[in-house]
Amino acid sequence: MRSTWKIINDEQGKTKQDIDIQSPVVDNEVIINQNKIANTLNSYFLSIADTINSDNNKHINASISNLITYLQNNFRSFTKINWQYASTYELEKIIKSLKTKNSSGYDEVSNRIIKLSSPFIISPLTCICNAILSTGVFPDRLKYAIVKPVFKKGNRQEISNYRPISSLTSFSKIIEKLIYARLLAHIHANSILAHEQYGFRTHSSTEKAAFSLVNSVLTAMNNNLIVGGIFCNLQKAFDCVNHKILLDKLEFYGIEGKLKTLIESYLTGRHQRVTLGSKTDSNNSSNWEVIKCGVPQGSILGPLFFLCYINDLPKIINKENNMAFDIYNSE
Repeated sequence: MRSTWKIINDEQGKTKQDIDIQSPVVDNEVIINQNKIANTLNSYFLSIADTINSDNNKHINASISNLITYLQNNFRSFTKINWQYASTYELEKIIKSLKTKNSSGYDEVSNRIIKLSSPFIISPLTCICNAILSTGVFPDRLKYAIVKPVFKKGNRQEISNYRPISSLTSFSKIIEKLIYARLLAHIHANSILAHEQYGFRTHSSTEKAAFSLVNSVLTAMNNNLIVGGIFCNLQKAFDCVNHKILLDKLEFYGIEGKLKTLIESYLTGRHQRVTLGSKTDSNNSSNWEVIKCGVPQGSILGPLFFLCYINDLPKIINKENNMAFDIYNSE
């Protein structure tokens, strides 16, 4: 399917390339200065979740207070996570799994450099990673992301038609992979994720989701049943993740102790800046700003966190044994 979509995108002219954002219009003002464009985009990306949730804050606060009670009444209890420290062998496998790229985060240390220097840094890096796991503190210097605005569709002068992709530091990706492996082992061992969820999962795909949907519809029609569908578009899904709700759900699923503390440390106190073009300098980059909610797009942990965040959705829809599919728009 990846090859199929590559051919389709090539034929439609949707090849990946750096797109210069020229003269966006904000409040009827045409912006030309690159630095101002970057700051405008950064402010938009950081405030979009607050704008979307502004009408739902009361409902969000109420849902947080009743969340654990709801989960306890509708789901079975889960065992506490049993994680282990990292070994040199595990770190070696993670470093080898990194894509050999020359691109880097704000620290200008690329995956290629880390892979070449792996024999010399693997022992101290293992010690540092185990210190992070044992203390539950994600290093502040690894919480800085350079955001590249990627054009989606529509008018190129409209900033809402761009989505943010985060370029994280290579060392943060290594720690993310350690956390991911421990979370995924716990999730699989306890069968936590709903079977209706097809996105961001190995051995699953949109083709399987489509097949299951079509099969259920045809079966219902063969039995002379009425078929109906409700399709929800969750706008800016990754950006609108509430940290408090996510952490409470993770704790209910048995992810607590130092690992939960580490995840909370990973999510909070993050900073981002928008950079236009391939090179980062003060002329085409925004100021560093604090991220208040959401999970980083382009991160390793982001998709898994989002799956846990919406994991109880099929349970609500399926009260009458109807089919439910988690279909959303993460733009």
